[in-house]
Amino acid sequence: MRAAVELLDGGATVPFIARYRKEVTGELDDAQLRTLEERLRYLRELEERRTAVLESIEAQGKLDDALRAQILAADSKARLEDIYLPFKPKRRTKAQAAREAGLEPLADTLLADPTQDPVALAGTFTNEQVADAAAALDGARSILVERFAEDADLIGSLRERMWTRGRLVARVREGKEQEGAKFADYFDFAEPYTKLPSHRILAMLRGEKEEVLDLDLSPYEGEEADLPDERDYEQRIAARFGIADHGRPADKWLGDTVRWAWRTRILVRLGLDLRGRLRQEAEDEAVKVFAANLRDLLLAAPAGTRATMGLDPGFRTGVKVAVVDATGKVVAHDTVYPHQPANKWDAALNTLAKLAGAHGVELVAIGNGTASRETDKLAEELIKRHPELKLTKAMVSEAGASVYSASAYASQELPDLNVSIRGAVSIARRLQDPLAELVKIDPKSIGVGQYQHDLSEVKLSRSLDAVVEDCVNAVGVDVNTASAPLLTRVSGVTATLADNIVAHRDANGPFRTRKALKDVARLGPKAFEQCAGFLRIPGGDDPLDASAVHPEAYPVVRRILAKTGGTVKELIGNGAALRALKPAEFADETFGIPTVTDILGELDKPGRDPRPAFRTATFKEGVDTIGDLVVGMVLEGVVTNVAAFGAFVDVGVHQDGLVHVSALSSKFVKDPREVVKPGDVVTCKVVSVDVPRKRIGLSLRLDDEAQPARGGGQGGSGRERGPRPPRQDRRGSGSSAPAPVNSAMADALRRAGLGR
Repeated sequence: MRAAVELLDGGATVPFIARYRKEVTGELDDAQLRTLEERLRYLRELEERRTAVLESIEAQGKLDDALRAQILAADSKARLEDIYLPFKPKRRTKAQAAREAGLEPLADTLLADPTQDPVALAGTFTNEQVADAAAALDGARSILVERFAEDADLIGSLRERMWTRGRLVARVREGKEQEGAKFADYFDFAEPYTKLPSHRILAMLRGEKEEVLDLDLSPYEGEEADLPDERDYEQRIAARFGIADHGRPADKWLGDTVRWAWRTRILVRLGLDLRGRLRQEAEDEAVKVFAANLRDLLLAAPAGTRATMGLDPGFRTGVKVAVVDATGKVVAHDTVYPHQPANKWDAALNTLAKLAGAHGVELVAIGNGTASRETDKLAEELIKRHPELKLTKAMVSEAGASVYSASAYASQELPDLNVSIRGAVSIARRLQDPLAELVKIDPKSIGVGQYQHDLSEVKLSRSLDAVVEDCVNAVGVDVNTASAPLLTRVSGVTATLADNIVAHRDANGPFRTRKALKDVARLGPKAFEQCAGFLRIPGGDDPLDASAVHPEAYPVVRRILAKTGGTVKELIGNGAALRALKPAEFADETFGIPTVTDILGELDKPGRDPRPAFRTATFKEGVDTIGDLVVGMVLEGVVTNVAAFGAFVDVGVHQDGLVHVSALSSKFVKDPREVVKPGDVVTCKVVSVDVPRKRIGLSLRLDDEAQPARGGGQGGSGRERGPRPPRQDRRGSGSSAPAPVNSAMADALRRAGLGR
């Protein structure tokens, strides 16, 4: 663990450590390293805050050994802030004014000795600042209320009790029923905090933000706050300070003080705390879902190096056409007007046929935006009329294409093309190689998340950037064809280095060896160490340069060759010879058995692409709009997005349908990504159609009788109405993201001096 931290601190990237430093880290994979990285960041932020708190309290002259020990033992930011609250500089409070008026002894006496008569005792504390006994008792109460509300142990226990017993209640605001119809599932809703999945929390928070819903963070289990529940919290406060009703003179006053503290200070604070916790957990889960979907999209099957025609659909403005060759270079472009109002169908077909024939087009990529289904019909007619062209069509997500088209990089890459044609180019290239093209776009603009606009910008960007980095390095990059944005995602390559690599390539021709990378300006030994294994040179002078074997490990390959005889070319792909070798024979102090095992696997299948084979979906003819759908209809579609509550599928009607998690399989499914991923081609059955709300319910359980689909999407899934208690939500909100750091890992970090 310490070794992994030292590598991270030394500037090594997660992909590099995961692939090329397995012996050092005990074979931690990239997911575990990302988790470690996040936990390390949290612990270091906690340490910074702990230092600031200690300095603040010490400057006040209030830091004793017991308090210092308590602060040093705090294992979370929430616990640390609970301890610090009484010492945190704040605006002048009623309690502070009461202390200055000399009323703290009154509060202390009544708390310690309830046999005292409150009114009589308070009368002895009147002075110029305290007019009468009533004013003295008000001041004493303010002191005790603040003391109760700032007791770290009490607040911590009440917070956890409220979290485990309370529930979030949502109700529609009066007169907002029509305007906020998309939130109808939450017009009368209640569910325990511990059972709320991410998408419901974010949906309700958005409904509140749009002033459609009122949210109540209730501490109670029942439909309404009943007295036994309320007394439970108050009794816990009273017990903490030894308060009980034994009929003594001050008992009622102290009981009222507890009740006042709970209702006016503690409940309000806990409500804010739990709101923050709900948002935090919902954000964390939504970021995981977004990251998992982005990973699947980036690692989607590439169509490969085949000439492709990209069609960016449109009605009035026409269908923008771009033809790119096998390397992604633009060789032709045009605009055709097959749809309304121009209706130049035959002319459009003739233009497309000429372009396809002239440039050897094999694939037609159609953007899935406005007029996509009509343009899909155009491509289908093109294929029917010209079978000699042997074309294959595929629908491609155009999310983010407009962002790329207007970007500075697109202007630099395609300076002679207008913005609309650039979009068609991007659509064509996405089909050829989704990873290479999508890295040019801000990940947040790709549109595979849920409620991404409601999430923390920093948290989301950090997570998505890590996913892109991991995906790019998992696949590897051809250094002689990669764009600067793609190179920037390679381990150890900065934006400046990426530009320098491209400039060197343009000035000197293709790289022949990995060693030649050292001639690139500002690419020093550290950067070379980090990037060399991920930059591939197919057809170069050394066959190993086309593999994932790192140059630092080439001596291991030479030892293997000495054992087997022959050349590298003869050994590469010779599975029988490679499987006969024992990794332990070639391991040494630097390269252990895990690395040697990887080397042998890479020699067997050098530069293998981890992405699946390319497939296309066929939309049902005659089903063009949501109104054409009929319950029971079986369709083929493409999974466009996966959320915690199910998967969205494009069946060619301009509106994605939802396969609820319960309809993904006949078996119980916790995480929808166990069954489907973005880009998957699936066969599904229509189980419900709601044209006014534009909702389509689908099922992958083709043998089942069609049933109304359960709610989902923006309105969430499932609803609770009336007085019945919320049902147990067995679906969870799982994801394939890495598991959190366990206690063993946390302990290891503490032992390494990296947090408490």
